[in-house]
Amino acid sequence: MNLPNKITLTRICLIPVMLLFYYLTVIPGNRLIAAAVFVLAACTDFLDGHLARKNNQVTNMGKFLDPIADKVLVLVALFMLVESGIIPSPYGVLAGSIIIAREIAISGFRQIAAANNLIIAADKSGKIKTVFQDVAIVVLLAALGLADMVPAEVTDVLTWCGWGLLAVAVALTIYSGIHYVV
Repeated sequence: MNLPNKITLTRICLIPVMLLFYYLTVIPGNRLIAAAVFVLAACTDFLDGHLARKNNQVTNMGKFLDPIADKVLVLVALFMLVESGIIPSPYGVLAGSIIIAREIAISGFRQIAAANNLIIAADKSGKIKTVFQDVAIVVLLAALGLADMVPAEVTDVLTWCGWGLLAVAVALTIYSGIHYVV
């Protein structure tokens, strides 16, 4: 159990913490706190991979847990946003479905490649996709969290920006998925 794997496990443990704050409405600013927890968890995604490569601590456990932690974090956040109504239901479900379908397909390709002693590393388009997904989720969570604190026009702008970022993330999800397959 090396440091990068502990950081990945921390990301997994932060998911229920994010959910707790999101739904704990007795705490003022609970959704802003949930957004902050999401930011912290998303940052661990970059940190664990960086440390594993830098310190030559890439493990099979990390290869297995890291993508699961990433996708569960993103999907739970998307489900929260769809449930809240800030992402209209059919669009959020479609976005989540595309994201999870791509991850399952790519994981399958990686397993087949690994069985043939080939390693398919993450590429730049996949990393850019992750950044857009994470930023879209943070913007939308912030819009929800600020709804009672700022004028509606501010949250409307944040919501539209979040939708735009999510649309770009979904397009990048499709593009990067096709890129991996090719």
